[in-house]
Amino acid sequence: MKKDYSIAPLGDRSVIVEWAQQIDPVVHRRVMQAFHALQSMQRPYILDLIPAYASLTIVYDTALMRRHHPLSPAEVIRTVVMQALEQEVEQVTAAPRQLEIPVCYDISLAPDIAAMAEEKQMTVEAIIALHTAGTYTVYMIGFLPGFPYMGKVDDRLATPRLKQPRLKVPAGSVGIAGAQTGIYPMESPGGWNIIGRTPLQMFDPAREQPCYCQPGDAIRFVPISLATFRDMSGQQI
Repeated sequence: MKKDYSIAPLGDRSVIVEWAQQIDPVVHRRVMQAFHALQSMQRPYILDLIPAYASLTIVYDTALMRRHHPLSPAEVIRTVVMQALEQEVEQVTAAPRQLEIPVCYDISLAPDIAAMAEEKQMTVEAIIALHTAGTYTVYMIGFLPGFPYMGKVDDRLATPRLKQPRLKVPAGSVGIAGAQTGIYPMESPGGWNIIGRTPLQMFDPAREQPCYCQPGDAIRFVPISLATFRDMSGQQI
């Protein structure tokens, strides 16, 4: 099979595998296949696997590797990664989870939705309809613990980040930046265009899986009323 990736060191304790740098579900499927292949190998010196849009970072324990391998850690990890990439096509990968996330698009929780509608010469209802029409792939978790980067939104919704980021964006806020959509898991500064809010808790360190979403998940947004949002807030679903 033609090689479609590159491997490069990322510091002295990690390497990064990169594919074509684009937001593409086919490319991301390659990332997740490699992720699952390496995960199934259960090498104790691999400390972390970090999938992103078109890359996979592998963090490893150099001290542990030196105790058990005559080769340098860089040589060992490169060999293991190459083995995983060669096997990944045969790797059985579980079907992505299908998740529905309730979102209230009431203007009181969506400070940018009216301006977005005006700029795009649409109604607010059309913005909501477009945002809830698609199924979004979770490409990576980052920026904040539990923040899912998802894409792509309909081309008609793609909007640049705010020129002046807000100092405080409430937890659960659903935003758009470029062709991506995401959810703030906790209050923080932020520059995404906020078009709604979910009552779900996107990050909880007390849960076995602290992050509500995982890379590879398939997400659909379900509109809810302000009354339902208030009822659901504070409840775990």
